[in-house]
Amino acid sequence: MGKKLVITACLCGAGTKKSQTPYVPVTPEEIANDAIACAKAGASVIHIHVRDEEGNNCMYTSKFVEVIKLIKKKQKEEGVDLVLNLTSSGSKFPEQMRLNHFPVLKPEMSSYDPLSMNWANSYIFTNSPQFLEKLGVELQELQIKPECEIFNGGDMANVDYYVKKGILKTPVHYQFVLGVTGGMPGTAEALAYLVPKMQPGSTWSISGIGRWHLPCILHGLAMGCDGLRVGLEDNIMYEKGVLATNVQLVERTVRIAKEVGREIATAAEAREILGLVNHDAEVDYEALNPADYIEEDLRLMGK
Repeated sequence: MGKKLVITACLCGAGTKKSQTPYVPVTPEEIANDAIACAKAGASVIHIHVRDEEGNNCMYTSKFVEVIKLIKKKQKEEGVDLVLNLTSSGSKFPEQMRLNHFPVLKPEMSSYDPLSMNWANSYIFTNSPQFLEKLGVELQELQIKPECEIFNGGDMANVDYYVKKGILKTPVHYQFVLGVTGGMPGTAEALAYLVPKMQPGSTWSISGIGRWHLPCILHGLAMGCDGLRVGLEDNIMYEKGVLATNVQLVERTVRIAKEVGREIATAAEAREILGLVNHDAEVDYEALNPADYIEEDLRLMGK
């Protein structure tokens, strides 16, 4: 059999709306339930964004605390192990707000987007050099593994730059996110260009946006990826005309992977493959109170 495969479920992202699909989780209860269900289906890593009371993207530490506290409670009740990967993306929010939840919750992983880009030709996805340096240093200090999200070829050079500068350290974990308008397409040629440019000893995963979702699963498996990322953040369709659920996308990925001889990594195995540090013993999740962080959230938003 081939090496164990790490499956990441990206549950809702920043932009997928209930008007697009009723299956996208947006409330804390929905996100927590989907996290547990996806873990039971075979996902070892759960990538988390959070939403405000209206279902819109937010970066409130209070909301992250509410969601993660609920996930941890359900994990304990269900006896489910999973790795949490919390987003740092949120370019319309103050940079400090994009950092505040990490020392509070100490997840095992965080997204790290090494460049700015014109996302889908609709807005500027901003990641300033100052923010990237501060984020990289903080993640190192907290022993949180950066997941370097790669949308374009230039992202690879910037990862190299931050490794050389000591902001990132090796081995790097790359998450190729292909098919975004303004980024590289989800083709085998694009992946063949990117993979040889990784830092030595790195691990990598791949996801395709929209119609590239399934092709990127196949490209990744063909090239020996360490992981696959699926979920309603990146794609809402199971097939043409049929909306998917997060669990369905995980289950399909498990079936495909097993057909080509890849066994699915447990959360414990994912930690070993990716070199993660589990901080659960350091955080009393039950004692965390979302209300303790609302004042600072509102202050940062100028409210």
